Amino acid sequence: MLNTPETQDKPRNARLEARVSSEQKNFFQRAASLSGRTLSEFVIDSTQEAATKIVQEQEVIRLSREEQVAFVSALLAPSEPGARLKKAIQSYRRKAEL
Repeated sequence: MLNTPETQDKPRNARLEARVSSEQKNFFQRAASLSGRTLSEFVIDSTQEAATKIVQEQEVIRLSREEQVAFVSALLAPSEPGARLKKAIQSYRRKAEL
């Protein structure tokens, strides 16, 4: 699944080690066998999947349809700046002139 041409072409020169219980290793080996992969392939693929999911959850913003419409509407028709923002802009401009 994650064994793409991009990952196949890259040299595997880094090593990853982990200590697990005998029961865990046997369980992982059973799952690997059932999926037709070696234990190393299973562990690498499973870890890659989990890491990809975690990174996407942290880096990708998902909006509902209603939120998408509100976001685009705000971009296309922004509201006028409020009094505090106008004051901050004036303050910044005064300091930038110095």
